[in-house]
Order: sequence, then C-alpha cells, then structure tokens
Amino acid sequence: MSATPPRTPQKKEKTKLDAIPNQKSLQVEIETRLKDQRLTPSYRRIVQCLMDHSNELGFLSSMELAQLANVSQPSVSRFSVALGFDGFLDMRRCFRAISEPASPTPATMSNRYQSAAAAEAANVADLVNTLSDLSTVKAFGEALAKSKPLAVLGLRASSGHATQFCYFAAKVHPDVRPIIYGGSLVEDQLEQAHVAGASLLLAFAMPLYPRETLKALRYAKQLGMKVALVSDPTFRHQSDLVDLLLTVRINSSLVYDSCAALPILISVLLDAMCDAMPQQAEARLEYNERSSSRRKVFAS
Repeated sequence: MSATPPRTPQKKEKTKLDAIPNQKSLQVEIETRLKDQRLTPSYRRIVQCLMDHSNELGFLSSMELAQLANVSQPSVSRFSVALGFDGFLDMRRCFRAISEPASPTPATMSNRYQSAAAAEAANVADLVNTLSDLSTVKAFGEALAKSKPLAVLGLRASSGHATQFCYFAAKVHPDVRPIIYGGSLVEDQLEQAHVAGASLLLAFAMPLYPRETLKALRYAKQLGMKVALVSDPTFRHQSDLVDLLLTVRINSSLVYDSCAALPILISVLLDAMCDAMPQQAEARLEYNERSSSRRKVFAS
C-alpha cells in the first residue's frame, strides 16, 4: 500500500468550509423538529442564537444560551422539550454531534492506532459534556477536603490512577493514605483510616473490576464511610455501593484498554478539592514550593 500523500493547500481550504454544510444540517434538524409548530418570539431568538453559535453548542450551558438569546432559562428548557428532547442536555448532545466537523472515519485512517486515538478524542469530548454539571464535581471536592485522613483505593490496573491522585493531593491535604495493594491488608488500612477519623473513601475502579475492590467498597460502607467512586459507565449497576460517582469512557480497541480522559478528571478532582480548602491549599502549596527550591529538588 502506498503512503498517503501530504495534504495540499487546496484540501486545507476545503476543510475550512466544512462548517457551512454542518450549519445547514443543524438548521434542517431544527426545522424538521419544529414542523407545523408556531414559534414564539422567545423560540425564534433561541433558534437564531443556535445558528449563530453552532460551533459552541457543545460547551454552552442552558443559562449561557438563555443569556445569549436574551430569554429566560425556563424558555430554553421548554424549547428543548418542544423539539422532542428529554431536556437541554439531550438537545445539546444531539446538536453538538451535528454541528461538529466530521471526525475521521476508519476509511480515512491508515492504521488502527489512529482509530484508537480518535476514539479517545471522542471520550475526552464526552467528559466535556459530563463536566457541564459542576454539582457532582463540587460535591467530590468538598468530601475530599473534609475527610481527614483521606483514604484512596486503587487496585491492580487502577493503582496507577490512585497513585497519581495521591502524589498531588498530598501536597495540599494533611493526611492522604493510598491503598494500592490487595489482600487482607486493604481492610486493615480502611479500618485504621476510619478509626483515625476518615469519613470518605475515594476509589478508582476501571475495568476489569477486581473482586477485592468491590469487597473493599462494601467494607468501607460497613464502617460507616462514604464512598466516592471514579469508574467507567458500565459500573452503574453497582451504584448501591457508592455515594458519589463520576465516570469516564474507555477505549478497548487495542490489546489493553486506554483511558485518556481519566488523567484530566483526576486533575479536575484535585482542583475541586483545593477550591474546598482554599487557604490551607494555598499555604501548603507555597510551603512545598519554598521547600523544593531550598532543597533543589528539581533541575529547573
């Protein structure tokens, strides 16, 4: 098979025009859904706003759309229902897929590694939609900051995720206790953390789910601790084990699963925890920076 020729300037110019057919598709979608319906002045302003800001649809909240269209937020919600959607988030998800430039298809990719990378890009885009609702992230941050000590569980493939979180969390949180080794030691560590005052277990459980992870979640609940879980969407059938849940999608097209969105979510949780303890976090970060500089920890 011959190598794919480099793109020419003409092809680049053609790519810039891709938004035009996408915008037309969005208009057709809206007109089809509103067929035979009489548009109120508020609805007409919303439609115009959607067309004017088609490239931003995947990132606008209902309040932001209402402000741009100069209508009330309930008007945006009613408009979504009038179009046949369950609500604003359902409408945004649909319109975002229409207004986005087409993603590369398998036929245009030269190998499966490009396909895997494209799939992960879609997973990150899905995380963008998840993070539009900040209430859960804020609840995570407050619970993480409140628990002293803070127990963090990640076994087998999830141990690296737990370790990454713990490394940075320890720079601002006074007592972070990683639990990354399996066996009966897990229950010992959970019990010790609970006796010391821990009110929360933060757990990372990416597939495949070790039985000992599920056992640890149950034991934490038995101790009276709350469980905040980071996993993938298929874990929802175990929702009785958790009090707070955030999910990220994985890609399983290669020999081993990948999850490019999870490191981003870990940084988001760390940021939310710092927001919940602003003075303490700032003081500890400044202290660590002075200490690292004094000890010449880093090369630059």
